[in-house]
Amino acid sequence: MEAAGLEWLLGPMRRLASWGAAAAMVFGGVVPYVPQYRDIRRTQNAEGFSTYVCLVLLVANILRILFWFGRRFESPLLWQSIIMIITMLLMLKLCTEVRVSNDLNIKRRSFSAADSKDEEIKAPPKRSYLDFDLNYFWHWSKFTDYVQCVLTFTGVTGYITYLWLDSSLFVETLGFLAVFTEAMLGVPQLYRNYQNRSTEGMSVKMVLMWTSGDTFKTVYFILNQAPLQFSICGLLQVFVDMAILLQVYLYSSYPQKPTSHTTHPASTKAL
Repeated sequence: MEAAGLEWLLGPMRRLASWGAAAAMVFGGVVPYVPQYRDIRRTQNAEGFSTYVCLVLLVANILRILFWFGRRFESPLLWQSIIMIITMLLMLKLCTEVRVSNDLNIKRRSFSAADSKDEEIKAPPKRSYLDFDLNYFWHWSKFTDYVQCVLTFTGVTGYITYLWLDSSLFVETLGFLAVFTEAMLGVPQLYRNYQNRSTEGMSVKMVLMWTSGDTFKTVYFILNQAPLQFSICGLLQVFVDMAILLQVYLYSSYPQKPTSHTTHPASTKAL
């Protein structure tokens, strides 16, 4: 009788824990980008955030979704990829709007300088995805250009996957590329910080969440004897996260660059 009563209590608790773990898996990956999104909205400055982070995560999660068609994995991981793609598109949209807004501010200042008989500063030409100029890849002036690029990549890789879906070698390679690409997540931010000799504008909370999440994920892979490439890529992610945190410490002694943007009172409200 007592055992039956205990099972009646533990059953719902197990289901609740399972649902909680699934929800954490689906939405946990996007949590680190909430403080970064809020910081960009508040300061109207996206210079500290590398949009190549969005590129890496978009490619990795598109490949992971295509991998699902060849080898079905848990549905929470599939929904995690879908939610991450939506989140990265929202981050790209915000960063593009902020960058265009700041370009307009520069143009206004140069116009005023021309009125005061100073030399007019010409605004940089707008760049489009259809220009096919590799020098300006992923530095376009409109959010729609990024959407076109993502759709093109999805269409091409999706068609190739459809043709080779029966090849186990191709499917396994696709899965490895998805995991390895995600392992390179922090590299664009690491390189951007190195170029600027500064971590100003980058959310340290975001990187701390990266580190804690990647550490948990890597320990999970090792304890559950996941395929070797999963553990190796997880360790690589943790190493990159720690390198970025080291940059925060090292560059804190560098003089910070003055921000070149104008804060708009109507746009500084936090989410």
